[in-house]
Amino acid sequence: MSVEVRVPTLGESVTEATVATWFKKPGDTVAVDEMLCELETDKVTVEVPSPAAGVLGEIVAAEGETVGVDALLATLNEEGNAGPEEVAPRHHSEMMEDKPAAAGAAATVDVMVPTLGESVTEATVATWFKAVGDSVAADEMLCELETDKVSVEVPAPAAGVLTAILAAEGATVAAGGKLAEMSAGAGAVAAAPAPAAAPAAPAGDKDIENAPSANKLMAEKGINPASVSGTGKDGRIMKEDVLKAMTSAPAGTPAPVAAPRAPVAADDAAREERVKMTKLRQTIAKRLKESQNTAAMLTTYNEVDMTEVMALRNQYKDQFEKKHGVRLGFMSFFTKACVHALKEVPEVNAEIDGTDIVYKNYVHMGVAAGTPQGLVVPVIRDADSMSFAEIEKAIAEKGRRARDGKLSMAEMQGGTFTISNGGVYGSLMSSPILNPPQSGILGMHKIQDRPMAINGQVVIRPMMYLALSYDHRIVDGKGAVTFLVRVKEALEDPRRLLMDL
Repeated sequence: MSVEVRVPTLGESVTEATVATWFKKPGDTVAVDEMLCELETDKVTVEVPSPAAGVLGEIVAAEGETVGVDALLATLNEEGNAGPEEVAPRHHSEMMEDKPAAAGAAATVDVMVPTLGESVTEATVATWFKAVGDSVAADEMLCELETDKVSVEVPAPAAGVLTAILAAEGATVAAGGKLAEMSAGAGAVAAAPAPAAAPAAPAGDKDIENAPSANKLMAEKGINPASVSGTGKDGRIMKEDVLKAMTSAPAGTPAPVAAPRAPVAADDAAREERVKMTKLRQTIAKRLKESQNTAAMLTTYNEVDMTEVMALRNQYKDQFEKKHGVRLGFMSFFTKACVHALKEVPEVNAEIDGTDIVYKNYVHMGVAAGTPQGLVVPVIRDADSMSFAEIEKAIAEKGRRARDGKLSMAEMQGGTFTISNGGVYGSLMSSPILNPPQSGILGMHKIQDRPMAINGQVVIRPMMYLALSYDHRIVDGKGAVTFLVRVKEALEDPRRLLMDL
């Protein structure tokens, strides 16, 4: 059977790429996930793995051609359909046969790193739930991996016994790498438990070829490959790795190191605990600092009287939950109010791309959520076309998946504006940091009874401070203040939302 090799998703806003190098030619046998070719975009280099084992047929897009997302690159004659002399070897010689194992026989099954998501090439082994010698059921969780965006659970590919762990906790593994081995089938026998092995060097290191574009750039700039950390498959050096190394340090000089810690007394050092930052925490730190370095960030403040929203919520919350099966919270009111304000001040819902301003005629609302692993921002897509009930259901579902570490990369991409509710933790006032490349983020805070002067009388009202951080490169002060005032007006008189006023 012929299998099509197509251009993978290239990343947000990237629509085309150039075919840089073909590593295989027609007639070559290839294993599943073996690299076929390399594409270059204006942002990253993308490797295209073989979708199946077999023989490469026709190359449709030659080197140097420009191709769009999902364009046909080549055809592949899948294993078992390529003729007796052309069948490609299995991806791993010890992979379990497609047919059931013979009675009394046990097959070795490899436990591989699953697809980690767009642009994610490596992960850290966080926790092994099983030890060598343990019996496991098919689809039972073996271990958990951490990437810079999400946590990924790895299920057992078959029922059997875990016989070897090749990547210990704390090891960094590449997408498609080998984590462990299992013995599956009627003859599977529990082996004597053995300590987890240290991360093994990728098999055949001597055969790992760096990306041609990377080799060319290193040769031009006189960079020693040993000084470049490769992020490609099995540690392969990609072009962007070289560019990153060039940015971080001049060629031939050691990479800069962090400023040394201040001296610590011996008795204090004994009471300290050093824990390596998770991939997620490293990414949070990097992105927040990038945001401060890139955007001209400014924050404007206001306050909102929550009396009317609270009264409306108390009046209808029981009926709402009975009909829609979800609680009526404040987040749907704030989402609706922000959507309403974004229509009037569209630059808060836009982003800068080079020298262009990209206005979004839709609202993909990011809702910041705190998790045990750190802050994540799942995105409610097309929030501007959703009802109160649909928004509440989406927020509840995304929040639950965030806490369980089940969010995919796709669920955290493409946001156009963000709401962050620090009030649930008791925050009275804060200045939220932008979530790049977005131009605005609204900070909600604690509702607190305060004495207010209304119509010449001092009355107690439930008040909340609001903070809008915005990118002053694209949003002027007038626009930011107008946005915040419109949010305040919509919340203090929720009927305005129904009247679109």
